[in-house]
Amino acid sequence: MAIYHFDASVFSRSKGRSSTAASAYRAAERVVDRRTGEVHDYTRKHGVEHTEILAPAHAPDWARDRSALWNAVEQIERRKDAQVSREVRVALPSELSVEQNRDLVRGFVQEQFVARGM
Repeated sequence: MAIYHFDASVFSRSKGRSSTAASAYRAAERVVDRRTGEVHDYTRKHGVEHTEILAPAHAPDWARDRSALWNAVEQIERRKDAQVSREVRVALPSELSVEQNRDLVRGFVQEQFVARGM
């Protein structure tokens, strides 16, 4: 039986959250925060099976680069209480294959975010 879990949260600068740090951690990559100069290096982190950035067709090429994208988000939000990003976490059905779950997430992201210009 599938377990249902869906959670959405906001990354707020006033709470010390950083979208560059979160993106580096989630993707197990290295991202330098150009606003603060901090280096977020999670390249030794294990367990990340797949990462992908989906963007609208009209989005510039740099929007598909993790470091460029999240640094642009951090730069455009100037307020100390800015809500710099949101995170959506879902439980995926164990009855489906990895590829089927990937397709399921892609479809959800395409419909709920990319189709709306995000």
